[in-house]
Amino acid sequence: MPACMQALAGAEHVPSLQTPPTAPPPEHTHVIHHYDLLALGAATCWAASGMLSATPSKALGAIAFVRWRMMTVALLLWALVAMFSTLPPLALHSWGVMIASGLVGIFVGDTLLFAAMNRLGPRRTGVLFASHALFSAVLGYLFLNERLGLQAYVGAGITVAGVMVAVAWGNGKRPSSNSQAPDWDTTPSTASGVSLALLAALGQATGALIAKPALGSVIDGVHGNVGFDPMAASAVRVTAAVSALWVWRWLNPRVAGAQCALTWPLLRQTAASSWVGMGLGMGLLLWALRDGPVGSVGVLSGLSPVLILPMLWWKLGRAPAAGAWLGALIAVLGTALVVAR
Repeated sequence: MPACMQALAGAEHVPSLQTPPTAPPPEHTHVIHHYDLLALGAATCWAASGMLSATPSKALGAIAFVRWRMMTVALLLWALVAMFSTLPPLALHSWGVMIASGLVGIFVGDTLLFAAMNRLGPRRTGVLFASHALFSAVLGYLFLNERLGLQAYVGAGITVAGVMVAVAWGNGKRPSSNSQAPDWDTTPSTASGVSLALLAALGQATGALIAKPALGSVIDGVHGNVGFDPMAASAVRVTAAVSALWVWRWLNPRVAGAQCALTWPLLRQTAASSWVGMGLGMGLLLWALRDGPVGSVGVLSGLSPVLILPMLWWKLGRAPAAGAWLGALIAVLGTALVVAR
């Protein structure tokens, strides 16, 4: 037998090398992403801001309140940008996008939001405004090609259903005549108030959609990185909105003027509302949008109606109606499905 054949025959009896058994793939675990927590933090800030805003918004009128609210937070944000942030180079497709986002999401959205609050009160405005979760998911799907998965979409639908339950069944009894509790959460719902709140929600969702492409690292062949960090983005968006509000004040002082003189207590309440809601809350939202999908961030940041319930209980000294708690429970279930996607 030739030597080569012997070698081949002998190779047949060489034991094959055994590869060590591979460990089974790890089971899928649900992880709460950091942008989920940021969106929930934004919802908490907006719930607190809604409580702080009720009195000055009612006194000054929606347009004047939003104007002074934007003024106070713009000063704070630009001071923070000067100390801790930098502005990107001037580029139309990033600066223009961020300015447009401020005009749609803040100038239009916030003005409509507080006009609705003056008609509905903070809780019912909050639960209607939370429908921006649905708008965010739909807009992200249509324009950013975001696919969240079946569980997340089911959770978003349940969250919106909880919002609607709280609106439909959440009217509490009007306080008695000797009650010291304010009545801005017990006025009847009106078609105009509901419409304004839903349009405000659409404005918020559209503003977030417009801003997302200009957040984070955006490389331009001419200018380099032209993306905004959340702090600088907040400052530019607010400045665009407050500029439009002052132009409106100049063009139509009868409509856009304040209903009463701006006193120190009203200014203090307005500033507190703006710093909590627009400064911290919007910063957390933009940070979440930079790293996470528009749809899930919109759903989780829409949890403010749930978070405002214990605040209202503390403020008014009486529990919200059972329908409000039922809607909140449904919204929490939907939120849990989104977070555990």
